[in-house]
Amino acid sequence: MVTVVVVDDSAFMRKAIATMLEKDPKIKVVASARNGQEGLELIRKHQPDVVTLDIEMPKMDGLTALKHIMMEMPRPVLMISSLTTEGAESTLKAMELGAVDFIPKQLSKVSLDIIKIEEDLRNKVLTLGARRFRAPGRPVARTTRPGAAPAPSAPPRRPMARPKTGQKRDVVAIGVSTGGPPAVQKVLSGLPADFPAGILIAQHMPGAFTGPFAKRLDGISALRVKEAENGEQFRAGTVYVAPGGKHLRIEQKVSRINIIVGEEPKEALYKPSANELITSVANGVGRRALGVILTGMGNDGMEGIRVLKSRGGRALAQSDATCVVYGMPKAIVDNELADEIIDIDDMSAAIVDNLYA
Repeated sequence: MVTVVVVDDSAFMRKAIATMLEKDPKIKVVASARNGQEGLELIRKHQPDVVTLDIEMPKMDGLTALKHIMMEMPRPVLMISSLTTEGAESTLKAMELGAVDFIPKQLSKVSLDIIKIEEDLRNKVLTLGARRFRAPGRPVARTTRPGAAPAPSAPPRRPMARPKTGQKRDVVAIGVSTGGPPAVQKVLSGLPADFPAGILIAQHMPGAFTGPFAKRLDGISALRVKEAENGEQFRAGTVYVAPGGKHLRIEQKVSRINIIVGEEPKEALYKPSANELITSVANGVGRRALGVILTGMGNDGMEGIRVLKSRGGRALAQSDATCVVYGMPKAIVDNELADEIIDIDDMSAAIVDNLYA
């Protein structure tokens, strides 16, 4: 049984979230709170597996409450986010502070997306409630649950030191989902200003979030980071973030690579899709590509990596011990598609090394 405390100043939202969660008999909402101060008291009392937390609340807002949770009693927190620019900024800040993911606040029963939102919410709560949680900045715990087979471990990595010649790869494609923003930030902040390849990122995220996400990354990275635009030229030293609700691909021309942003296939489970991105990169540049799969639920990216490997490219997977959710990386590891399994702290160095491997 996964236990949850719901914190929101809206009585409607508290009821709606509890109702959606408890449709699954494996989830129990043990308490609900009207503000951050009351929420902290109930979290201390009930010690829930997961917390859902609104951002704008009286007495104590969600970001302040989140700081207290992460310092005093770290556990998985899902933010309740409005799909606005302001909501995106606050939610991305919350994820820097330790929140693992978010759910949209638009939960009206008239919404055509309500069934998908319900399923996503329950899946996230069940998945997060079953994992050992590691707060940001805390040492990696490499223990496994009783009876569980140990996941492949990531060996210690040497310091970043690339050769002066012999570059084999100039396109890096990254697929990432739940827990992704802090992981992507860590990777990009560790890359040098003269990084000799371009990077494409498919992060599962709504359209209102990807622009602010790219802007935030641009502020912490030595590389240029931007939201991808259809028809622009792909360049080394630039990071292209797929716009939410659309797919990101590349098209290899004789003397250049073009960025393609579009909505097809509309029926794809994720938009942007890591599979669509990595398959496009594999078909476009083949062995010149490096695929990287970071934390996330499900297996998006696995089929793309399979195509990439068949074209001579290489693939890296984030280690179980450093993932918020070991789903997407696990899929390529279990299918023996990963060339290396890397802790997130070492991923920047691994990416640079693999441009020459």
